[in-house]
Formats: sequence, C-alpha cells, structure tokens
Amino acid sequence: TKPPFLVCLCKAQYEHQGYPQGYPQGYPEPEQEQYSAPVLPADTPRIQLRLAGDKRKHNEGRVEVFYNGEWGTVCDDDFSIHSAQVVCRELGYLEAVSWSPSSKYGKGEGRIWFDNVQCTGKEKTLALCTSNGIGVSDCKHTEDVGVVCSDKRIPGFKFINTIANNMESLNIQVEDVRIRAILSSYRKRIPVTEGYVEVKDGGKWKQICDMEWTKHNSRVICGMFGFPGERKYNARVYKMFARRRKPSYWDYSVNCTGNEAHLSSCKLGQTMAVKANSTCGGGTPVVVSCVPGRAFSPTPMTGFRKAFRQEQPLVRLRGGAIVGEGRVEVLKNGEWGTICDDNWSLLSATVVCRELGFGSAKEALSGSRLGQGMGPVHMNEVECSGFEKSITECFFNKESLGCSHEEDASVRCNVPAMGFQERLRLSGGRNPYEGRVEVLAERNGSLVWGTVCSDGWSTMEAMVTCRQLGLGFASNAFQETWYWPGEVSADPVVMSGVRCSGTEISLSHCLHHGDHLTCPKGGGRNAAGVSCSETAPDLVLNPQIVEQTTYMEDRPMFMLQCAYEENCLSTTSSVTPANSVRRLLRFSSQIHNNGQSDFRPKAGRHSWVWHDCHRHYHSMEVFTHYDLLSLNGTKVAEGHKASFCLEDTDCDEGIEKKYECANFGEQGITVGCFDTYRHDIDCQWVDITDVKPGDYIFQVVINPNYEVPESDYSNNIMKCRCRYDGHRIWMYSCHNGGSLSTETEQSFPGLLNNQVTHR
Repeated sequence: TKPPFLVCLCKAQYEHQGYPQGYPQGYPEPEQEQYSAPVLPADTPRIQLRLAGDKRKHNEGRVEVFYNGEWGTVCDDDFSIHSAQVVCRELGYLEAVSWSPSSKYGKGEGRIWFDNVQCTGKEKTLALCTSNGIGVSDCKHTEDVGVVCSDKRIPGFKFINTIANNMESLNIQVEDVRIRAILSSYRKRIPVTEGYVEVKDGGKWKQICDMEWTKHNSRVICGMFGFPGERKYNARVYKMFARRRKPSYWDYSVNCTGNEAHLSSCKLGQTMAVKANSTCGGGTPVVVSCVPGRAFSPTPMTGFRKAFRQEQPLVRLRGGAIVGEGRVEVLKNGEWGTICDDNWSLLSATVVCRELGFGSAKEALSGSRLGQGMGPVHMNEVECSGFEKSITECFFNKESLGCSHEEDASVRCNVPAMGFQERLRLSGGRNPYEGRVEVLAERNGSLVWGTVCSDGWSTMEAMVTCRQLGLGFASNAFQETWYWPGEVSADPVVMSGVRCSGTEISLSHCLHHGDHLTCPKGGGRNAAGVSCSETAPDLVLNPQIVEQTTYMEDRPMFMLQCAYEENCLSTTSSVTPANSVRRLLRFSSQIHNNGQSDFRPKAGRHSWVWHDCHRHYHSMEVFTHYDLLSLNGTKVAEGHKASFCLEDTDCDEGIEKKYECANFGEQGITVGCFDTYRHDIDCQWVDITDVKPGDYIFQVVINPNYEVPESDYSNNIMKCRCRYDGHRIWMYSCHNGGSLSTETEQSFPGLLNNQVTHR
C-alpha cells in the first residue's frame, strides 16, 4: 500500500505553498518513506533534542541536547547541513532547510555537549555522528548552532522517550495534531471550533487524558488552528459520549504555559498511568472549544468583542498576499507607523495575531520581508509576555534610532481552515501558479467543476483567486485561455458577473450572478484565467515632495500646443486665442516602489505610444489621475489622466537602476527605486484657469485602473488640503491613503465618499 501523504503539523488553511517544497492540488508530492523506530547500538549515548531560543517560527531554533540529566548546546565548528538533517529527522521533521552558526537564536546555557560534529546525514541520532566526544569542547556559547527544519513531519513518526527522569523538560514531539468534531452539531460546521484534541503518534490518532489539562493548553491548541481564544463547553455531553465509545489515550500529558505559538514548544507532562480499561483514572478525553475571530465566525461573536478591542483598531496588517499575513502597522497620535524588527519574536507576533482575531503566529518575519511601510517607526525592541490584549501594551523602546523601513517587522498568522482552497483550482497551466480558473459549483443537486465567465474579469478578481488558493498575489488576469486547455468536462460556465473589491478571501464572497448565469461568449477557450506570484510591487507617491514643489504658473497658449494635443488642458482651452494665458498648478511627483518585485507595465513594447511632448515612448496610457476637488469631493478642475514612461530616476543606497526611457529602453520601476516627474515637464500640472478662489482638495491616484497588480492599493491615493486666493496657492497636510487614523481622515470633508472605487 502507498504511504499516506504527509499532513503539515499545523493545518492552517492558507499554508505557505512555496514551490517546489509545497505543491498545490493536482501536483502530487513525492511519496515519503514510512517512519521506523531507530535501532541503536547498546553503547549509544541516550540523548533527547529540542529547538530553543529566540525563534521566529516553531520549527527552528538553537539545538539543545539533554544528556546525563542536563540540557546543553552544540558548537557550530564543522557543523553542516548533513548534521542539521540528522537533528531535524531525530525531532520528527522530514528534513533540514538550513542551519545557522554563531548563536543566531541567542546564547544557550550549561554544557556544550557536542563540538566538531560531522555527520553524513544518514545517522539515526546526533549521538552517532563523529565528534570530539560528548562533553568535550573548547567552544563558547557565542558559537551555539541553530537549525531550520521543514514544517512537514515524518509520516508515522513515534515519540520514543529514552530518559527516565526530567521528562517534564522535554518538548512535545508528535506527527500531527487535530481538533476532531464529536457532536453532530459541530461536525457540519466550518471551521471546526470544538471537539476532541487528538495527537497522531506512531501513525495512530489518540486522545489525551484530561486529568492534568489546563486552559493554557487549550489556548495553545486554539491558537494553532487559527482561533484567538478558548471558551467553556458542555462537559456532560462529552462524558456521556466517552462512556459509549472507548477512547484510545496517548501515553503522556501536556504542559503549556499558554503563550506558546505551537504545541511543539510545550513541555511533555507526566506519563499517564492509563489503566487497562482506558478510563484515564476517572478522567475523559480532552475537549477544546475555541472562539473564532469575527471574520471566520458564522454568527456575531459577543465573546470575541469583549475579549479583544475593536473600537478603533490600533493594529493592522498591510502588504500580505493572503489573509492573516502582512507588515505590522500600529496607530499612534493619529498616524499609522511600523515596528522595527529588533528583538521581533514569535511571542510578540502571536500577540498581534490574536489581537486581530487570528490564532497564534506561524512566523515572525524581519527585514521588511512583506514590503516597506511609510510614516514613522513607532515601536522598537518589542517584548511581550504573550498574554497582552494588544501589542501596544507590550514593553518597547520608544527610540527607534538606526531603524529604517528596511527593518519593518511582519507576521504570518494561523487562520482557521475554511475549506476555500478545495472549491477552486487552476487547470492547464505550465506550472502550479497559472491556469484556467475552475470552481466547484452545485448543479442539479451535485457538485461539478466549471469555468468562470471572463466578461469584466480583471486584476481584482485575479487577486482574490490567487489569495483563495494560497498562491500569493495575481501577476496577470486573462480573459481568454485557449492556450491552457483544461478538462473538457469543466468547460461550461458555472459562475458569471464576478466583481471583487479585492479584499475578499474567496471568489464566492464577491458579487456575482448566482444561478442567473449570463455569459454570451461562453466558457472553454474564453474562460477566465490567472497567473499568480509570491511577490508584488507597491507604488507610493511621496507626499512631502508634492507639498514642497507646488507652485502656480501663467503660461501662454502658444507655448502649450503640444500639451493641448495631449489633452493636458481643460476643454475650455480649445476656444481661447493663442495669445491668452492658462493658469497651471505645477508640482513634482516622486513615486517609490516599496514592494517586493519590480513594477512592470502590462502593455508589451509593441503597443507603447510615442509622445512628442516628452520625446519618448509611454508604456502606460493611464498611469495617474490628477484632480482638484471641492471639500465635498466633487471635481472642480478637470485634471487629466497622465500617461508615463516608467524608469528608475534614482534608487536607495546599494540598489542599481534597471530601467530607462531613452533609446526605446525597458520600462519599469525597480524595488527600492523611484520615478520622478519634475514640475517643469509638460503635463505635470492641473489646469486651474477656470477655478475660483477657495479651499480645495488636491488628489493624485497612481495606477488608477489597477492595470498592474500591487500588494497594497490603499496607499495609491495621495491627498492634500489646498488654498487658492486667486494670486497664490498653498498645499498643506499632504498624506497617502491609509496613513492617518479614521478620525483624522474625517477632518478632510468629502474624502470618505470619494474613495477610489473599482470600475
């Protein structure tokens, strides 16, 4: 028989599917060998391992060895990926990903048990690798070695305890863990919030005896499955069930402190004296009942509202591809800012995740891994106990000297398994990240796969598709897919009229026609398709540059002929004599790419348009909108849709320019670079000849048609207060969309009803 495919230890729905380690559905993974308990020579030193220290995910850490009643570390001298492989396999992980020298996870304590370790990678325990001998070392704890293991577990892995004493200092090592719904009322619910806690050990699912179970343990289990907290449940019903159906108990109990992000960080409790009749000493199997966050709750959760602040959110995630991940931003003094990654840990990340209604943190990321933020760096050296209701309650250093947005901290949170991934697939693509979109729909009482009508299919719908599949951001939306032949049986259209705002977590949450399908061109070769990418650009306009460079110029019409032909002036200019003057509001635009990949135009080089005014080709005909609005949000100056040639005018330190407009060059904006359109270039203005003196709002929108996918569209809009007295003009309070609190935004009348809307 074939061994079962390995199930990831934490079954969060949106598991990171990094190709080639993880393959989406339809791309089977290589089959793995079944675990067999190692047979060790009689003279092998009996050791136990654990991963400790300042972790940023549960499956990494400083390698610690328990020997002779004492925990110690391993020196990095001669250590290699083969040694890391032995450590990870001994802990029950499928393989090692990497290793780190020089106490990356902090300095350990006690003895350094192994030095000059040399393994082939095939050894069954670290104790069988060649070394100086156990306890023989000339190292210091600054040389403690750390490893990163794959988050996949060995199928059939069984924890074998070789130590009689000090068991309570060992970490829990099992193949898998789950919440199994027992009551019929919970079996049909998605997500599963209540049921038996079961661990898979030696290939068999077992219950845990509740004799030593605490609410701290429940909190950790709920966090692993994407829930911010736990609640009470009806114990009587479960006692009756346990009497009817004999449980099969695990040999150990669990001892968590409550702030762990994962069961593997909890300690092993005492061996349970399980009686022959499996009564667990009068106890019953452990049951947990978890509180889902508001986004995943079938009904309004009053308990969640009490436990977690929701008035004006103080924390948010930005720039993440999927639900529950992103750069951490905090609100302080009415302005959103970021957190510096110094000391950023899984503990602090878990506080953020729970505060936002997710579970514990899957990963704490540093080095602006999910894009750079804007505004101030509000917090540095954050240290949490793990029980705070908000990250703003944790200790932190208010001084962020030396911190830049290149050090912005981010998180990936555990979110509940909603089953959305199983209702959608990509078919016919050359790799798992592209293909025709096929959805599972109910037709005549049965579930069938079918296509999505491509009428109006755009970047926003593609973004939601890629998010639902856990494949990151959209890189393209396709309105015909004849080059990706899917399954013929799935050709008929089962979904039409799809319109997404871009924030939905499933295509079914977007507006669509429901059962009233309308799709004149049909499915098959004309069905909607997508290609996805793990990264995306993020363009942000510098508001300070706009504020500093704004001025007014009166320019004669005979000097504006080129601009007139390019529709950069108000329509009234067509009936004015050549010697008349147009009044222009001029300013500079500096647009920075804060994302993780280059911003490239959608149009191919063959369709770029030559612009006589600027003497070069423009790759995006509508790259920005420039508008002057009244305080209630209506346009008072026509403004115009500016087309751009995209190039790297300048870059952050250490980054080289890639793109330039001259000589029909490649166009785009590199990550970490910016494109500057100076105030003295034609069309870099708004024609205000017909505008009366008064107070206004000046607005710039980048990539307004969402032609190119970005990781965050909320910061594509820039607004300023503007005062014009008929002779002079002032620009003040310039800021990007989403950079200020709701209250501050409301001091800009008319802004809230004038947000950029899709289509």
